[in-house]
Amino acid sequence: MSGTDVWVGSWRPHKPRGPIAALYSSPGPKYALPGATGLNYHDPRKLKAPAFSFGTRHRQFSSDCSPGPGYLVPSNITRIGRDGTPAYSLYSRPNDPQLFQTPGPGRYSPERSGKSAYYSAPAYSLSARSKGFRNDQTPGPAAYMLPSVLGPATVNKTSAPNFSLRGRSKIGSFHEDLQKTPGPGTYRVVDPCTYKHKPPHYSMTGRNSMPGDTTRKPGPGAHHPEQVTFTRIKPPSFSFGIRHSEFIAPLIVGLAE
Repeated sequence: MSGTDVWVGSWRPHKPRGPIAALYSSPGPKYALPGATGLNYHDPRKLKAPAFSFGTRHRQFSSDCSPGPGYLVPSNITRIGRDGTPAYSLYSRPNDPQLFQTPGPGRYSPERSGKSAYYSAPAYSLSARSKGFRNDQTPGPAAYMLPSVLGPATVNKTSAPNFSLRGRSKIGSFHEDLQKTPGPGTYRVVDPCTYKHKPPHYSMTGRNSMPGDTTRKPGPGAHHPEQVTFTRIKPPSFSFGIRHSEFIAPLIVGLAE
């Protein structure tokens, strides 16, 4: 086979016009380059065409910024002040003044004047007991606590000698510790099993059960061989059946229409 027959067709390998992505095993210098399209993050080295936008709606000013020319101005106010046109109003008719009603002779009741116009006998009544002043502002004789005159704690009295029974002292007694040293029983002796040969110790453990089936099994008396019928010949058994209702309709199947 000659060298011209290796390639099939008219295609022949040639050098590409520009670099392609297959020639690089890494992203190369393009990963950090900004884009040349759009408005944001445009490449500063590239020419950027003008971009127009509709803009945003401005915030509407509040209606209470200034009164403006259309605020409510009274009709009687001019550029030089209030006009001098007289204005009249209609009020209701005032009430008639009430004359002083002088009482007549029959309006008085002299019989009810009582002690203010007639002499009367003295009248006494039982009123409540008045609240007297407190006279116990100072302590009385019973408020003081006089010291006792009995016992050894008398302050201004001569007391007799007091004797008491105390416990027996160890000083000078038969069990007085004259040496003040501990005896052999005071020390705590180390268990000899700690540093000597320790004999075996035996203990009684609990009863262990052998693994097995712990379910209850029927005994010989639980079976009833006399009631078994499938191992011997059994005569036929007939029954009276059940009583059917007379009102049940019979079942009819396969009727020709």
